[in-house]
Amino acid sequence: MSRGRFEAWTPAIGAIAFVALWWTVYRLRLIDPVLLPSPEDSLRAIWSGFVGGALLHDFLVTVRRTLLAFAIAVAISVPLGIVLGSSPKLYRGCEFVIDFFRSTPTSALFPLFLVILGVGEATKIAVAAFGASLLILFNTAYGVMNARKTRQAAAKAMGASPGRVMVEVTLLESLPQTFVGMRAGVSFALVIVIVAEMFIGSTDGLGQRVINAQAVFNMPEMYATIFGAGVLGYTLNLLFIVIERNFVHWGGK
Repeated sequence: MSRGRFEAWTPAIGAIAFVALWWTVYRLRLIDPVLLPSPEDSLRAIWSGFVGGALLHDFLVTVRRTLLAFAIAVAISVPLGIVLGSSPKLYRGCEFVIDFFRSTPTSALFPLFLVILGVGEATKIAVAAFGASLLILFNTAYGVMNARKTRQAAAKAMGASPGRVMVEVTLLESLPQTFVGMRAGVSFALVIVIVAEMFIGSTDGLGQRVINAQAVFNMPEMYATIFGAGVLGYTLNLLFIVIERNFVHWGGK
């Protein structure tokens, strides 16, 4: 096997080792089989859930909520981050508020959002968008503030207007850091959406499905749903890595 082909299959090694460890623990009965079903049972639950449509429906609902929350976060935080990053004094004036809420567990704000928006779809999306927006805002502002001064100075020396320097130099320089924030933001939005589905009166979504399966000790379905959430998170992260490598290839150069 060539080196390139081996490297392409490297990520599968960890997955295979994980399943092998799981199967070994199950066979040796190190954990009660009621609590830890076999990999085969969980795989059958995943298959029947997606083929039957029930798990697929909840999966798509969570995807929709996550992407909508992320889109709202990007639409608000990227322009605001650019404005704050362009003015260090303005950023320092807002720094305490940004860092305070960024350091506060978003789940602790659920009651606040419930009081304001009530129990419904808007609350789940809003709280996820709020948590993701802080990560994106911080990274966007940081990227703008740390754009390379030499390239900005060179552009100004060649007669570029302030607006052109901002668009063609500063923003391009800040994009790698902005994408770091967006990648972290979409993963965080997924986490908050699933937690919100567990505790904020949901009738669908992966979070609600996990809680319902756990309540009736349907462990294969619970693990199948957890794996569905894990695959979703991994896929979103991988997607942003691919986009970053192809569209922000100048990062660090």
